[in-house]
Amino acid sequence: MNTTTAEEESMTKRDVISAGTSMSAVTLKVADLDAMTAFYRDGVGLSTLAQAGDSVVLGSAGQPLVILEHSPLLKHAAEGAAGLFHTALLFPSQASLARALYSVATKYPGAFTGSSDHLVSEALYFDDPEGNGVELYWDRPRSTWQWNGNHVAMDTRYLDPNAFLQAHLTDAAAGALPAGATVGHVHLKVGDIASARAFYADTLGFEVTAEFGAQALFVSAGGYHHHLGMNTWQSRGALDRSPALGLGQVAIELPDLDDVGALRERLSAQRIAVRDDGRTLRFDDPWKNEIAVSVR
Repeated sequence: MNTTTAEEESMTKRDVISAGTSMSAVTLKVADLDAMTAFYRDGVGLSTLAQAGDSVVLGSAGQPLVILEHSPLLKHAAEGAAGLFHTALLFPSQASLARALYSVATKYPGAFTGSSDHLVSEALYFDDPEGNGVELYWDRPRSTWQWNGNHVAMDTRYLDPNAFLQAHLTDAAAGALPAGATVGHVHLKVGDIASARAFYADTLGFEVTAEFGAQALFVSAGGYHHHLGMNTWQSRGALDRSPALGLGQVAIELPDLDDVGALRERLSAQRIAVRDDGRTLRFDDPWKNEIAVSVR
């Protein structure tokens, strides 16, 4: 009979990131602060929560979702570089998603890049004025998600955006996002999936929920379909990022200090350099995408 010692159980718990983990604000380095602020505020419908000097914080119901940092001396990354694939904003209902879709589509009609039914969610895709991907989506109830062991069934099926609007748009007026909108997940461009798995699953402790060979990997905490996605569709073989416009930082929130301490131990065991100011752990993934972890 297999038995597990208390020490082994403790190690297992420390090796898996807390089920209460969630994503927080994504920081973007931008060339045109006014144009980018207008897109996320007037198009997507985020509220300006703070503005000081060269930084603007936008969010919903007081929760920061997107932070814009004016970086006019930087240039766009070279084609094929690692970085941000998209920031995914999660809406609490189809009606609230339809409202944001209508707002972006009418004010920035050239920004739309596609739409998909992923089985676990319905998603609409855009590019902001500087080419950063943006996903607007809502989740189907968890009770409808189909699992095969630890892997969730996800697909990419056509979603008609006009039919979605006709079915769910109850108020055509643009406005702030309803309370509860969050950063549902963040999708990154990486150089290879094996290194992504070793870092995000084996070291950080996220659980793998879907994988597509050498092309894409999805990981989560607490049984979510995914908090982080990584793909090589545009970036296979990418090396370390050079300073560039686009992704500045991905923020992750853990429930308490013990969870942060356990993560610090895992990073130290892998000799990953950590910048720790006492409140936030900052470190780089294998492609120098900066990750910041703090207590919620």
